[in-house]
Amino acid sequence: MQLWLEAFQYGFVQRALLAGSLVAVCCACLGIFLVLRKLSLIGEGLAHFSFGVIGLALLLNIYPMYITVPLVLVASLGILYLSEHANVFGDAAIGLVAAVGVAVGVVLASKGGGFNVDLFSYLFGDILAVTALEALSAAALSLVVLALVFLFYHELFAVTFDEEYARVMGIKTRRINRLLVMLSALTIVLGIKVVGIMLVSSLIIFPSLTALQFQSGFRAALFTACTVAVFSVVAGIVAAFILDVPAGAAIVLLNFLLFMLAMAWRAVRRA
Repeated sequence: MQLWLEAFQYGFVQRALLAGSLVAVCCACLGIFLVLRKLSLIGEGLAHFSFGVIGLALLLNIYPMYITVPLVLVASLGILYLSEHANVFGDAAIGLVAAVGVAVGVVLASKGGGFNVDLFSYLFGDILAVTALEALSAAALSLVVLALVFLFYHELFAVTFDEEYARVMGIKTRRINRLLVMLSALTIVLGIKVVGIMLVSSLIIFPSLTALQFQSGFRAALFTACTVAVFSVVAGIVAAFILDVPAGAAIVLLNFLLFMLAMAWRAVRRA
């Protein structure tokens, strides 16, 4: 317990907790909508696409987030456009964008001298190295995402459960779909620093699946997902500090453990 308390005294741990907790809440909030709409893999696709963008930024010696945010937002709209207008199913559109991103990233990495340390940190996350500016930026963008989710909550809810009925009720479903994928894109970019490109989709999927095991109402599931996400990030960061293991991997493994416990609880309840 003393080691746990000691971890909270360090500035880099406090910054990691601030940024990680807010990003976790964003991932959990959007994850519920995405999982129920069977769009959870959009996180995986956009994360892989960001690999190419980050490779480009490192090759040009530009801070990656400056170009990753706008280009991943464009990619999210591209996925939506392909699924709506190009006779391409959603999962195929996600796979297409992901494949292009990875291919571009590999080519750029080879031209830039291989997979350097910076690119490796983006692949697997390095939240304990978050600077004060990065923590504040992540916090500000996370609050923007949460504010928009709160503002359009009823529209997102309606489109998630019955898009046709929502359209009949006068909701501009295309606009809401664009909002959802763009918020997801922004959240994915923020989550890359927490757990990395390879693991960021887990922050969207695991807390949502864990919450849905309890078969409660939608608001209760949303609250549970946020609680699970924040707990896994806080406990994962502290465990990484104490055990000297990668924080991103610790966060994902804790999420998996919580999911398994929720499944076990559901099985016992059924029995």
